[in-house]
Amino acid sequence: MTYLNPLKIIGLCFLVFACASPEQPQDLSRVTVEQGVLQGKTEGNLTVFKGVPFAKPPVGELRWKAPQPPESWSGTRQALEYGPSPLQGGEPSAGKSEDSLYLNIWTPAKANTDKLPVLVWIYGGGFSFGSSADALTDGTHLANKGVVLVSIAYRVGPLGFLAHPELSAENPNNVSGNYGLLDQIAALEWIKRNIEAFGGDSNRVTIFGESAGGISVSMLAASPLAEGLFQGAISQSGGSFGPTRKPSYPGENMYTLAQAEADGVKYVESFGASSIAELRQMDAETFIPQHWPVTNAWPIVDGHVIPGDQHELYQQGRYNDVPVLVGYNSDEGLSFVRDDDPKPFIDGLETRFGKFAKPLMDAYDISDQKITRNARNLIRDAAFGWHTWSWARLQAQHEQAPAYLYYFDQHPSYPADSPQHDHGSPHGQEIAYVFQNMDPNRPDAMESDAVISEAMATYWTNFAKFGHPNGQGVPEWPAFEPGSANVMYFQQTPKLGPVPDIEAMKVLDKYFRWRRTEEGKAWANQ
Repeated sequence: MTYLNPLKIIGLCFLVFACASPEQPQDLSRVTVEQGVLQGKTEGNLTVFKGVPFAKPPVGELRWKAPQPPESWSGTRQALEYGPSPLQGGEPSAGKSEDSLYLNIWTPAKANTDKLPVLVWIYGGGFSFGSSADALTDGTHLANKGVVLVSIAYRVGPLGFLAHPELSAENPNNVSGNYGLLDQIAALEWIKRNIEAFGGDSNRVTIFGESAGGISVSMLAASPLAEGLFQGAISQSGGSFGPTRKPSYPGENMYTLAQAEADGVKYVESFGASSIAELRQMDAETFIPQHWPVTNAWPIVDGHVIPGDQHELYQQGRYNDVPVLVGYNSDEGLSFVRDDDPKPFIDGLETRFGKFAKPLMDAYDISDQKITRNARNLIRDAAFGWHTWSWARLQAQHEQAPAYLYYFDQHPSYPADSPQHDHGSPHGQEIAYVFQNMDPNRPDAMESDAVISEAMATYWTNFAKFGHPNGQGVPEWPAFEPGSANVMYFQQTPKLGPVPDIEAMKVLDKYFRWRRTEEGKAWANQ
């Protein structure tokens, strides 16, 4: 008979216990992606990576071309600082450069097998400005709610959207423009291939954005090139359901490829150049716009990235059918109506809406003596409200993936003698609430801000997790159904209500339907 030494028995028991004990969390600050090894940093409960390249720098001969796969590197690449923002007017906090195709990642994962849902932020800025390094959209708070938060960059202005016959001729699909959208698609493809290294689930990706970012979300939802790259979509003050028109107006911004190419020819000539090759030799800062609005700086219906009129594509069921959460702010019109003189405003309505100007003035109760909130509401709906409502309606009609509609109206009640007494929530105000990055010391801070911010952040991250916004701690938010009062109002507290100005919006809907008739098309492009 063999007897074991008691000390050996204790040692074996310790070994068995050690093997059976839970594994220590992985160090996710050092990960391997397809290009090489990345070094991030730990920030509280998160691991953060900044300035991760997802494409080759679009410089030299790659200027005005689709993004190319990123190059590999040897050794370890430090991913500790934001990459530069795209070239634009102004001075973004991280600087600006033509070499700007980078993304940032905040992950709460403890192991690369965690399979957490992924939220991908697309910045706004009228397709002429924007940065993924803005402190307002720092991903810390959203990521701490159990999602991997990614912010991506894309080219803006003429460097992101110039169309020209020479550029179309050198393209295998015979199209040009839309490079900024192709950048977004390239970033989503990189995320699809690499996000699991950061503990994310490549099959649970939700894209979200505001203004031009929300419009981008809308366009990606209709682009066959983005199929399968995301499973949910959130648009804040976005949507692109208007027909093409030249000259363009907010909400009717889209050009055809032929129209954009014609403008591109004029753009090249404005530099005294005779070819795209000459422009590619110029310093990139030459193309920073010096005024607003910026020409050659908007996506176009090219038949490739954007196959056609998005409203018609949805009617035909030709879109990426994923759940959507969409909404807009109560006083978006503040961004577009700044002159108190009613005459140019009324003249502008007649120029824009033609024979529908008077019916729309009546529907929105617009005075020709004074510009009021009602006047701004028409511009709000023409640019954002009608597009968002139409998106939800069109998606609900197909009765497949649901749509959730919201209305953001969180603002102080201004005194009657204040010049702001009729003001609501302006364009972009909701961003700080969603990201929970509000300044508590601002002069118009309210106690209910924290309630609204927590609710929005919870709904948004629930949507990424479950494909719907509902869960513990927030009021039930039903899917949108035309005719029902199930719009979620963010107004002091989350609560349900009807589509705002619904009867007036129906008149606006008649205008957009007319715009798609032969008569309407001929009138708009005369």
